[in-house]
Amino acid sequence: MSSTELILNPDGSVYHLNLLPEQIATTVIFVGDPNRVKRISKHFDRIDVHTQKREFVTHTGVFKGFKLSVISTGIGVGNIDIVLNELDALVNLNLNTGEKLKTQTTLDIIRIGTSGAIQPDIKVDSSLMSTHGLHLGGLLRSYDGLKGDLEFERALNLHRQTPKGLAQPVLVKGNDYLIKKFLPYIDYTGITVTADGFYGPQGREIRLKSSLPHFYNDLQSFSFKGLRLTNLEMETAMIYGLSELLGHRALSLNAILANRSDGKFSLNPDKVVDGLIEKTLDVLTS
Repeated sequence: MSSTELILNPDGSVYHLNLLPEQIATTVIFVGDPNRVKRISKHFDRIDVHTQKREFVTHTGVFKGFKLSVISTGIGVGNIDIVLNELDALVNLNLNTGEKLKTQTTLDIIRIGTSGAIQPDIKVDSSLMSTHGLHLGGLLRSYDGLKGDLEFERALNLHRQTPKGLAQPVLVKGNDYLIKKFLPYIDYTGITVTADGFYGPQGREIRLKSSLPHFYNDLQSFSFKGLRLTNLEMETAMIYGLSELLGHRALSLNAILANRSDGKFSLNPDKVVDGLIEKTLDVLTS
């Protein structure tokens, strides 16, 4: 493999994450905010690895005898593209030669993120598990082999009357094993919409006019075979899509801090996020 395909640092670590294979656990928690890493690792019995490069902070340690890694991904699908590809390389490639290892490793990836609900019945300060991720951008389409759900995606296109030139949506599912494991402990389940940005891609207008003036209403009013779109963020579908292609198990858990249907925002967002962190650690080690 060319050195321009899989780029390494002088010490042999992967380029962006600055990690070596022995520094990562097979169960990995993703957070967006680098400052949230220590809010998880403070619960560990011990922390064995601290690394940081740009927005990518990693702590690997032990919690109740269970080895865990926590990584901050930063915001957006582009960063997920970097993090997941480099994580997979760490556990499934010989970094020196680029060749696949004889024994392939499956990672369990749990995202603990924040999100805004788009359905009026989903309460602020609750937790929501993404059974699916719906990517509205084009990055996932850069990869060959992703199946999606053509019937669902066509129905959404007809409902939204998607403007010409925009990327086609793709629906990807979370891992069934992890969904079953966490289901009893989460308030809501639903399809999480993943946008490529925060302003125009989500129909917001500051000085620039969005090409999606009916973005929010189109999503809120859509249903297909009893399924509806429940919340909106910028990472879940990319995590699900790449994990499916690479053979990893992924689940996205969302702290609902806002509801755009009634304009409410959490009065104590840190408490909501910390509660979801503690719940996630307990379920992972139960």
